[in-house]
Amino acid sequence: MKLKYLGHACFLATAADGTKVLMDPYRSGAFGNAIRYGPIEETVDIVLTSHDHEDHGWVQDLPGSPAVFKRESAREAKGIAIRGIAAFHDSSAGSQRGKNIIFCFTMDGVRICHCGDLGHAISDEQAKEIGAVDVLLVPVGGFFTIDARGADQVVQKLQPKIAIPMHYKTSKANMPIALVDDFLKGKANARHHGSPEIEITPETLPSEPQIIVLPYSP
Repeated sequence: MKLKYLGHACFLATAADGTKVLMDPYRSGAFGNAIRYGPIEETVDIVLTSHDHEDHGWVQDLPGSPAVFKRESAREAKGIAIRGIAAFHDSSAGSQRGKNIIFCFTMDGVRICHCGDLGHAISDEQAKEIGAVDVLLVPVGGFFTIDARGADQVVQKLQPKIAIPMHYKTSKANMPIALVDDFLKGKANARHHGSPEIEITPETLPSEPQIIVLPYSP
């Protein structure tokens, strides 16, 4: 399985057989050009959107006719079992920013969990629904989502083998969110990967938890 970071909260997972799953696609230029990552041009089979905001659920411009998942449920597409778990975009049961879906699926033997715009701590019930996690894609920027401390708590709760931060401030995301540095501070198990894409297999999963920062795709 290859995982590529396109920017913000958007990732592309590609299976060995070529099946492609896109997570939280953004609209390039969203919110008055606050989101300046490049247009998404990949043709994919499945799209997962945690909520309908245009920096997470923009499917209108995607090429092809992918299957789009945007609700909490257990479904299957292209032989991939996908589970959507109900959560919230804030710490007030959605009263501020609405609902959020945490998506989990297994590709080539690797269990991936994408937290979307998670705005609160993970409950015991949600953790049970999520189950074992190999790769956790977790927001760390705060303001609209959990911050570095909240992300630490989610990582501690779910115990992924690899945690990959997302939804933080970059030169392409002009939003009132923190840099990834706040999340990485003091963590000896964190490293920067040299490419937006990383290959992960059950055999290459680390024996000790790691934090891997992927640069966004230019």
